[in-house]
Amino acid sequence: MSKKSLNILFVASEVVPFAKTGGLADVAGALPKAIKELGHNIIVVMPRYYKIDKAKLTKLPEPLGVPMGIMGEFWAAVYTTTLPNTQTPIYFIDYEEYFGRSGLYEDEYGNSYEDNDNRFIFFSKASLQLCKMLNFTPDIVHSNDWHTAIIPLLIKTKFVHDFAFTKSVLTIHNLQHQGHFFKGAIDVMEVGWEYFNSHDLESHDGVNLLKGGISRADAVTTVSKKYAHEIQTQEFGFGLEHHIQAHAHKIYGILNGVDYDEWNPSVDNLIAKKYDRDDMSGKLVCKRDIQQHFGLEKKDNVPLIGFVGRFAEQKGIGMIAAIINSLLDMDVQVVMLGTGEKWAEGFFSEVSYHRSNFALHIGYSDALAHKIEAGSDMFLMPSLFEPCGLNQIYSLAYGTLPIVRATGGLDDTIHNYDEFHQTGDGFKFYESSNDALYHTLKWAIDVYYNNKDSFIDMQKRAMNEHFGWDDAARSYIDIYKKILGN
Repeated sequence: MSKKSLNILFVASEVVPFAKTGGLADVAGALPKAIKELGHNIIVVMPRYYKIDKAKLTKLPEPLGVPMGIMGEFWAAVYTTTLPNTQTPIYFIDYEEYFGRSGLYEDEYGNSYEDNDNRFIFFSKASLQLCKMLNFTPDIVHSNDWHTAIIPLLIKTKFVHDFAFTKSVLTIHNLQHQGHFFKGAIDVMEVGWEYFNSHDLESHDGVNLLKGGISRADAVTTVSKKYAHEIQTQEFGFGLEHHIQAHAHKIYGILNGVDYDEWNPSVDNLIAKKYDRDDMSGKLVCKRDIQQHFGLEKKDNVPLIGFVGRFAEQKGIGMIAAIINSLLDMDVQVVMLGTGEKWAEGFFSEVSYHRSNFALHIGYSDALAHKIEAGSDMFLMPSLFEPCGLNQIYSLAYGTLPIVRATGGLDDTIHNYDEFHQTGDGFKFYESSNDALYHTLKWAIDVYYNNKDSFIDMQKRAMNEHFGWDDAARSYIDIYKKILGN
């Protein structure tokens, strides 16, 4: 590759700060900025969901025609702006019938939209049509998760004449969601029925969009090194482990970065008092602030354990529920912020009613998430699987010691406490069992009370860790250049 500056099309179904349901949006909002700063030409494309105010965007003058196979040609509007505080352009595909809804993928009752296949086939094709409209010829098309996983196959079939020299990268943020649909979607994709086979799209007599993307992408990445290996096992493969093993030669793990302009206690305007590793006195002020906010007893010398996340089985919420009362019988305080499965919301609401050392906020609040990260002594993240995870990295930055299950990115980012060598920046357990979680919490609380100097040293080591997007962006560029060289 003699050409140094690459043209990159980055396609995602959600991008911070415009729309978010999970970590994909954080990556899509941060990685393109970091790639742009390395001197490459990158454009981002996402749907213009109903909640994104088009009055704040600029409308392109011409409409966009999108071929939808047996459904005919659809016409969309296109809006544009830049990612906040950057020169990175982002384009929005505006098609009211598909994206003018209350949710991104499901209605307010948690039911997936029945036409999600057509919605995201349309969006994927529209992204490629947009390149033609803009006269932007990408060297790389970078798609993300099942929503845009059909793009690697599209540029080798339907769009091959327009993208003859383009290579594709597919990032898997969460393998659990794969895009299973009725096989008739092939006639909307226009990729040809020869791709309805067990090596490409076919799965249980339907199509699996992510499976097809894994087959046809020139490179597949996951959001941590450990997760790249885990998805090739039965425990974490969600039925695709053998398919992924067959493509192992092109699978790479690149750990997500975090935005330290936003998650850094020395510059964080959302917390009660700023602090850093050289002067951590502000952390105690933040702890008192959390105790006051939640109506907990104001005690400086009790370990405060925080949780911020979805109340979902993946996040280990069942294990937390199983041990919460035993945990609260110890001399601790626990605060939880999140929303999700209704049984969990009801269960923890009941606990908060009966236990004075437990507090709960159902819903999501970015400001409160920052306050919990800053004011807690420890952060609980017992995920059954975790492709990367960001909260444990935020916790390190705030000197809030993570208690994690050693899976995926949690295992890659947290170093287990070793009392003998005085190393580590958190507490890890390996077995996904209630006992393992309970005993690890007991261990962490014991260190807090009986080995305070070691605990403070761990906090300072944690705050020394760095996981910037610049490192991740360089790794992605290396992969782009590698597949272009091929």
